[in-house]
Amino acid sequence: MSVQPTTWVEGPAHRPVARPKGLRLAWGRNAPAYLFLTPWLIGFFGLTLGPALASLYLSFTDYDLIQAPHWAGAANYVRIATADPKFVAAMKVTFLYVALSVPLKLIFALAIAMMFNRGIRGLPIYRAIFYLPSLLGASVAISVLWRQLFASDGLINLVLWQLFGIEGPSWISNPNYSIYTLVILSVWQFGSPMIIFLAGLRQVPTDIYEAANLDGAGPVRQFFRITLPLLTPVIFFNVVIQTIDAFKAFTPAFVISSGTGGPINSTLFYTLYLYQEAFSFLRMGYASALAWILVVMIATFTAISFLSARYWVHYDD
Repeated sequence: MSVQPTTWVEGPAHRPVARPKGLRLAWGRNAPAYLFLTPWLIGFFGLTLGPALASLYLSFTDYDLIQAPHWAGAANYVRIATADPKFVAAMKVTFLYVALSVPLKLIFALAIAMMFNRGIRGLPIYRAIFYLPSLLGASVAISVLWRQLFASDGLINLVLWQLFGIEGPSWISNPNYSIYTLVILSVWQFGSPMIIFLAGLRQVPTDIYEAANLDGAGPVRQFFRITLPLLTPVIFFNVVIQTIDAFKAFTPAFVISSGTGGPINSTLFYTLYLYQEAFSFLRMGYASALAWILVVMIATFTAISFLSARYWVHYDD
């Protein structure tokens, strides 16, 4: 066993203290890495961890962005739990949006990915075209365009009238339909999970399908017995990522409803309600409490997903 050389320095009581040279050598070797990590460390502690801890403190205060925050204890959380009907309405709208948009988007993305996996000419071009909505869908411009399409005199109603003689409703201002326009907008942004599904399908060995064909298994049975089980790690990844994104959705609801949450709070997303409390009513302490509840909800869903993954996600090992 080799012994690291040490240097001797004077300790507080004039006793020799051993300082390993290996530690200094390791620091010297890693100093360039820490130097390059400095911008990330500054961003993490100054723009992520620091504001998060400040928000946690503000969630226990009464703060209006003008006067100094006053400690209020758990008053904000008690009000959320007992005396805030808009919080309940925002939760219902958000969970409905997540429950509808995430499965529909993933089903549509998987269907398109399986079509592309068969091999078609110009696949890179089609792949780029189908991926483009994922880059543009969350923008303000697309949200404005969506509001025009589903307006009472928009293109959707014009097509319904010209082709089928149906006089469509005002999809945006009608509380029975407004949330579904946002779900359609979310499903339209299926490009990102589609690319991931396509990469997962390319990893499935073709000899498994050949053996299944020899055994007489049809396409439907191959899909449920081969494709889905081998694709479960990719499905798990897409479910977690897309659900988190759905909980954080803000721009479409803000633009389409003009920041009000739609008729009768039908498009009052949780993030939109948080924004109203923080910047419309200047209740920053209350908004911070709402933000931390959202963090807990997302963390709870993610933890449940990882705990349940052992029962339905199949890996090679």
